Amino acid sequence: MYAIENKDTRPQYNLALEEYLCLRAIRDGSRFFMLWQNEPSIIVGRFQNTLEEIDAPFVEKRRIHVVRRNSGGGAVYHDLGNINYSFVVPDAGDFDFAFFTEPIIRALAALGVRAELSGRNDLAIDGRKVSGGAQYRRGGVMLHHGTLLYDTDLEILSQALRPSEDKFQSKAVKSTRGRVGNIKPFLQTPLPVGEFQKRLQDGIRDLTPLTLDERALSGVEKLRAEKYSSWEWNYGASPRFTERKKRRFPWGGVEAFLVVDEGTISECSFRGDYFGSGEYAPLLSRLAGRPYTRESVTQALEGFDTHALFAGSSPADLAALLAPEI
Repeated sequence: MYAIENKDTRPQYNLALEEYLCLRAIRDGSRFFMLWQNEPSIIVGRFQNTLEEIDAPFVEKRRIHVVRRNSGGGAVYHDLGNINYSFVVPDAGDFDFAFFTEPIIRALAALGVRAELSGRNDLAIDGRKVSGGAQYRRGGVMLHHGTLLYDTDLEILSQALRPSEDKFQSKAVKSTRGRVGNIKPFLQTPLPVGEFQKRLQDGIRDLTPLTLDERALSGVEKLRAEKYSSWEWNYGASPRFTERKKRRFPWGGVEAFLVVDEGTISECSFRGDYFGSGEYAPLLSRLAGRPYTRESVTQALEGFDTHALFAGSSPADLAALLAPEI
C-alpha cells in the first residue's frame, strides 16, 4: 500500500486528491493510505443539504470553508487540530467499517490510548466520539476516510454545526450530534499534533512512500478548481429543499417559503400581515431558475417595482428577506 505525503491544508485540494487517488486505483489497481489536515472547514456529506447543516452567519464571519465530499454520512468540522485518514483499496463488496478502523485502533493503542468502534462508523474513547468514518464506492474501488479529533476547537465545532432547526424541510440526510472529545487529553504524554500524526502513520503496517509527479498534481489542481471550489458542487448539489425565511419590516411582517431544486429556485410563496396586490407572478418569473445565491437573488430584484406586491417595500427589503445567508 502506497503512503501519500500531503502537506496541503486546503479542503478543496485534499478532497480533489482523494478523488484522484480513487481514479488512479480504478485505472491501475493501486492501494493508497494518506493522512492529511484541513484549515477550518465543514465537510458536508454527499446527500446533504449544505445550508441545513451549518450556521451560515457564523461560518461566513469565521471564514470557514464549506466543501461537499463524495461519500455519504453527516457533516463534520475540521481544523488543524484534527487529523484525517484515507484508505483507497479494492472494493470488497460491503461497507465494512471495522476492517478500516482496526489499524487506527491498533495505532492508537501503541500510544497508550484505548479506542473502540462505536455504532456503525465511529470510534470512541471513554464514551466520547473521537472519530467518524464514511465510505464511497466507485469502479471497483472503495474509499474509506475518517476524522481523528486530536486537539480540535470543540467550541467552534459546536457553533459551526448548529443550524436553525425550523428553517428547512427536505429529505436530505441529517447529521446526528453526540458527545465528542479530543484524543490528546487521553495520552499519558501529550504530543504536538505533527508528532501524533507521525506516530499514527508509523503504526500502519506495510506502507511504501510515494511522491506524486507533476502531471498527477496538475490533475488534482484541475479537480480542485473545477469541482471542489465550485458553488455548483458545494451548494448546488444539495437535494431539493424548502427554506422558510421570516422578517419584519416597517411595512409589515412577511414569511417566505422558497423551494430550491438542484441549487436553483423553483417556487416561492409568501404570507404575512403586509398589504399588497397578491399578484406574485412577475416576481416569481424573476426568481425561478436562478441559482440560490446572495448575488443572484440580489441581481434578480434590481430595478423591480416591489411596492405593488408589498406596499412600502423596496428591492433591498426583498433581497434581505430572500437571499441566503452565505
